[in-house]
Amino acid sequence: MIVDGNALAGALADLLGADPTTTLLRCRGCGALDALARTRVFATAMGSVARCRGCDTVLVTVVEAGNRRWVALPGARTVAASG
Repeated sequence: MIVDGNALAGALADLLGADPTTTLLRCRGCGALDALARTRVFATAMGSVARCRGCDTVLVTVVEAGNRRWVALPGARTVAASG
C-alpha cells in the first residue's frame, strides 16, 4: 500500500514532536527539502518506508514489533521542525 507521510504521524510523534508530519527532511540523495507529510510511504506488515518524491531515496524506516519500535533516518541529511 502506498500512502503519504501522514501515515507515520502516530509512530513518529514521540520522536519528532506532536505533529511530526510538518517536520522538514532534507534528502541525502537529491537535496530536496520537504515535509514528512509529502513523502511517499510504502506500508507493509513488516514496516513502513518513507521515500523522497524527487529521487526515491529512503528517508525514514519504521518497524514495530509488539511493544518495540525501530526508527531509522538513513536518507535524511537534516531533520528540522517547521515554523
